[in-house]
Amino acid sequence: MADTLIAGGGIGGLAAALSIAREGNRVTVLERGDRFAELGAGIQLAPNAFRALDLLGVGDQVRDRAVFIDELRFMDGTTGRRVAGLPLTGAYRERFGNPYAVVARGDLYQPLLDACRADGRIELLPGHTVTGYTQSAAKVVVDGFEADYLIGADGIRSAVRAQLVGDGRPRVSGHTIYRSVIPMDRVPAELRWNVVTLWGGPKWHFVHYPIGGGRFLNLAATRDDGAAREVAGEPVARDRVRKEFPGLSDTAAALLELGDEWRTWVLCDRDPVDTWTDGRVALLGDAAHPMLQYAAQGACTALEDAVVLGRVFPDLDTYAALRRERTAKATLTARRLGEHLYHPAGQAARDRNTMLAALSETDLHDHVAWLHAFDLAERIPSDAVR
Repeated sequence: MADTLIAGGGIGGLAAALSIAREGNRVTVLERGDRFAELGAGIQLAPNAFRALDLLGVGDQVRDRAVFIDELRFMDGTTGRRVAGLPLTGAYRERFGNPYAVVARGDLYQPLLDACRADGRIELLPGHTVTGYTQSAAKVVVDGFEADYLIGADGIRSAVRAQLVGDGRPRVSGHTIYRSVIPMDRVPAELRWNVVTLWGGPKWHFVHYPIGGGRFLNLAATRDDGAAREVAGEPVARDRVRKEFPGLSDTAAALLELGDEWRTWVLCDRDPVDTWTDGRVALLGDAAHPMLQYAAQGACTALEDAVVLGRVFPDLDTYAALRRERTAKATLTARRLGEHLYHPAGQAARDRNTMLAALSETDLHDHVAWLHAFDLAERIPSDAVR
C-alpha cells in the first residue's frame, strides 16, 4: 500500500484519486480552492470517457445526469446550410459500446467527488496550494506533506509541471471564446435540437448544445482573432459578443442573441512533451497534455489517464509511456481542427464543405474511431498491470 499526494482537485485529480485508491492505496488530494467544486459550463463526453468512468465506478451516475446526443452536426455558419452530420445512435453506439453525451461540468464532477468522499482511503484537503516538491529515494515532500508518490493534476498552469518540465507559460492560441448558459425555456421550440451543432465561418465558429438534463442551452462562440494575452473567465457585454460575429446566418444569429452573462477566455494549450515523470512524480490531465477544445477530448483523455495510472501504479514510467503518444496526437489533432475545419474562409471553406458532405456515416465513424474507442485491455499490456 502506497501513500500518494495529488495536486489538484479537478476532474483529472479526483479521477486519479479514485483509480489509485481502488487499487488499495491511500490518497490525499490537495486542492488550492477553499472547496472542491468544478467551474465552467458544458462538456462533451465521447464513448472513451464513459468507458473510463465505468472503470472508475461512476459511469451510471454520470449517465443519470447526461443528455445523450443524436448527432454532431456541422453547418455553414454564413449560409445557414447543413453540411454534414455524424450520427451518434444506432451503428455508432453499437460500434463504440457507449453513447456520446453532453453534461454540465458539475454533472461530471459531482459523481467523482461523491465517490471520493465515500472512499475511506481518500482524504480531500481544500485550501492547499502546491508550489513545488522535493524528493529522496524513498519519499516525496509537498509543502509539508510527505508521501510515496505525487501526481501533478493541477491544470494547464501546473506548478508541478513548472518544476518537472520547466517549459514556461502555456501557448496562447490566438483564439477568443465567449461562453453563456441560458434556460432552455427561452429557446424557441423549433430550435431545441438534441444535437451538438457547430456553425463554421471565416475565422470563427459557434457551438451550442443542451445540458443539465435538457434544462439549459450551452453557447460557445469562438473567434480566431490573434489574441495574445491570456484571459480566463472575464465578464463581457452582450453587445460586444454580437458585434464579434456579424456574419452569422439567421438561425445561428438568433441563438447567439439569446445569450447573456457572457464570459470570455483566450484559449491556450502546450506542445506535447516526452517528459511526464521525475522519480516519484508524474503529471496527469491538463498538467501533462493541455489541449484546445476542438477535439472535445480534454476531460476524456484525463479520465483515460486516471484509469491507466491506477492499473499500472506505482510504475509511473510505464503509465507515461502508455499515454504520451495518444495524448500528443489528440493535442495536435485539436489544433488542426481549429485551423482547417472550423475557421476556413472563401474557397478553403467551400472545399471543406465539399469534403465533409461526401463522407458516409461509416466514413465519419472511421475518422473518430481512434479517439472515441478506449479498450483498456488493448492499451495496457498484461504484464504491466500490477
